[in-house]
Amino acid sequence: MEQEQQRPLNVLIAGGGIAGPALAFWLARAGHRVTVVERYPALRATGAQVDLRGQGIDAVRAMGLLDEVRAHLVHEPGVAFVDPAGRQLGAIMANTSGTGRQTLTSEFEIMRGDLVRILHEATKDDVEYRFGLSVDGFDQAPDHVTAHFSDGSSGDFDVLVGADGQGSRIRRALLAGRAETGAEPYWRTGLHMAYWFVPRIASDGDLRETYAATRGRQVMRRSHNPDETQAYFVLRETSDEASAIHRAPVEEQQRFWAERFRDAGWQTERFIDGMADAPFFYSQEVLQVRTDTWSAGRVVLLGDAAHCASPYSGMGISGGLVGAYVLAGELAATPDDLAGAFRRYDTTLRPFVDEIQAAVKPRLLALGMPTSTLGVAALRQAFRIATALRIPERIAGRATTDRGGAWALPAYAWDMPEPSVR
Repeated sequence: MEQEQQRPLNVLIAGGGIAGPALAFWLARAGHRVTVVERYPALRATGAQVDLRGQGIDAVRAMGLLDEVRAHLVHEPGVAFVDPAGRQLGAIMANTSGTGRQTLTSEFEIMRGDLVRILHEATKDDVEYRFGLSVDGFDQAPDHVTAHFSDGSSGDFDVLVGADGQGSRIRRALLAGRAETGAEPYWRTGLHMAYWFVPRIASDGDLRETYAATRGRQVMRRSHNPDETQAYFVLRETSDEASAIHRAPVEEQQRFWAERFRDAGWQTERFIDGMADAPFFYSQEVLQVRTDTWSAGRVVLLGDAAHCASPYSGMGISGGLVGAYVLAGELAATPDDLAGAFRRYDTTLRPFVDEIQAAVKPRLLALGMPTSTLGVAALRQAFRIATALRIPERIAGRATTDRGGAWALPAYAWDMPEPSVR
């Protein structure tokens, strides 16, 4: 018997980063009308290096985009740990065998901007993109949700998706009045991070370099092309000043990071000097978004807005791609029953989210960022011993999966063409 044709949904996605366009990809393939609004005036194809792991790779493969991703991978053979003079204490190489668990460097390292461009290219012909526009608020009715845009206009949609990052405005409005959740459902790790690009110099190799300094400081360098090097500062601090600095003007952020790291050693002076001329500068608190609610009525959260796992999970980008796949699958299954689709989205995805969030252990992170001179010396010695004995590679080689548990990408019987490799 031929299945009854369902009315296509009119879906608004707030956020044009990774998760939003990934959801748009699947919904457009299923025949729905999709609009993506992005507050930046153009495609935000910037940012540092990200990686794909486990089910995130499966999601990209299902989209037919894995070959395109492979064509844009960054060559990073592994991670080296260095002392103040830049001497290598040891290195953990990437696991490129195709089996076992990936190490600190993924087999799929890619610049965020390249991944954004790949997803945009795959969706631009079937999805309406509106740049320089954000959703400032919304009202819900039984049969639609009205979005109020930053330019003063409004529009009615069947579904509003908040894919607007860990500081999501959509989430803030969705959770307003929920006393048990609090103003912002943040689970803090006690770490902060800043990164920017500086000119590459002759000594910058393809190996990522990590340097530990006293007072809970870490400096990292990785180079993604012949001309640019990525500089990262990571700080272990729980002060109100550190949590507030990420909302300050960029000049104040740069002054904060320069003051905290000025005497750290190694290449910190070079990186600090390069802040002013960097093409972008990004400062963030390393945290997770944890809430028991991802939807209400016709509004649903996606990616970091729903379940940010933090950069230290290694699964932030993959989590957004997987979430987009699951949400689209459930909406395509019952477009006339949004409540049921959102309920199944939560039930299906939350075990995966719980796994990747639980992988972040603040106490272990703190051990890797000691405050004292003695602690730093002990950490460097531990690096020497572990890498000399090849302990990380042996653990990766013995592991049978890189998926962090038994959760597998679900299968959906969508009525859509077979994805093609672009």
